[in-house]
Order: sequence, then C-alpha cells, then structure tokens
Amino acid sequence: MKTTLLKSEDYARSPWKNGGGIFTDIADAHRADSSVKDWDSLLWRFAATPIVAPGPFSHMPGIDRLQMVVGGRGLVLKSPTQEFDEREPFTTVRFTGEHAIVTELEEGPVEVVNLMGRRGAVALELEALREPGERRLSAGTHLVYAARGDCGIRLDGTDFSISHENTLKVELTGASTLALVSGLAVLGSIQIVG
Repeated sequence: MKTTLLKSEDYARSPWKNGGGIFTDIADAHRADSSVKDWDSLLWRFAATPIVAPGPFSHMPGIDRLQMVVGGRGLVLKSPTQEFDEREPFTTVRFTGEHAIVTELEEGPVEVVNLMGRRGAVALELEALREPGERRLSAGTHLVYAARGDCGIRLDGTDFSISHENTLKVELTGASTLALVSGLAVLGSIQIVG
C-alpha cells in the first residue's frame, strides 16, 4: 500500500474542455506512451469545480463520468432523453461524455466533484462516506477527499487525518480495509481494466 497526501494548495487548475469554467484538478493519470497530458491521453481524472450558472457540459466522447454535489443543492443535469437528479448533496450520478447535458440550478450555485475515466480502460466508483464503518477496497487507486470539513479514516489499522479539501491517495496492489472514523469523505475508486 502506498499513501500520498494531496494538499489543496498544490492542486492544479485547468479549463473545462468547452472553456465554460475551471476545474480544480485533484489527481489524474494519462497513458504512459503519450508525451502530452491532454484529453486524448487521459485515463482518469478526479476534479472539483463550481457550477455557478446554467449551461452545457463539455462533449467528451469515450469518457465515462461520475459526479456528486458536495456544496449547495438543487442541481439537475438534463439531456434530450434523460434527467440526472443531483438535487440532494452527495448523490452520485453516472453518465457518458457523449450525453448532451445542460445544467439546471434550482437553488443557486453548487460545487461538484467529478470522476472521469476512459471507457474500456478503467472502472470507476464514487461514493459519499457519511457514517462510520468499514468497507473493503480492492486493488487499484482510491482517493479519499475531505469534501466538507476535516475527516478521519483508518486503513488496515493505521489512522489518517485529512484536512478540509485535502485528499489521501491510496494505491493498493491487493485488498484492504477502509473505515471512516470521523467527519464526511468522498471516496473515488479507479481500477485499470484495459
């Protein structure tokens, strides 16, 4: 097991693919054979971003997306064929980058986290850890994000404190046990499959 504390002051900022806003890039991975880190070489990205006005999402062919509101409430994502309800904070929605999405803000601006991954290359999960308790983690990369205040977790018997908006990156070669001890956290999990 390898753990790395990612501090909020070190996060990079980058524009949305459509230029409509700015991502706070928390962690990502790109194809090893690519000399450029761009959308074409992206394997996965975990990022936070404010959505302050209704508007279209970026078109991202080949990318699967998971999203969760971590600040504010009342977000709805609308496509011509489907609606994705994020009105309640810490509800995960899953959609593809090909969906023509337009946001609706029913109660003002929100802050969201996104976990995006290259379809066929990675498997993704995104969940809120709200109640103390244990869960099994499989081999892969796991990101524990302190989305609302500080939180405490225990990994295989070792305690970690994570300050607000910091992230503990956990890289596992085998299964492990994670327990939320205090606070609230968002857990993003990535397994390489292709």
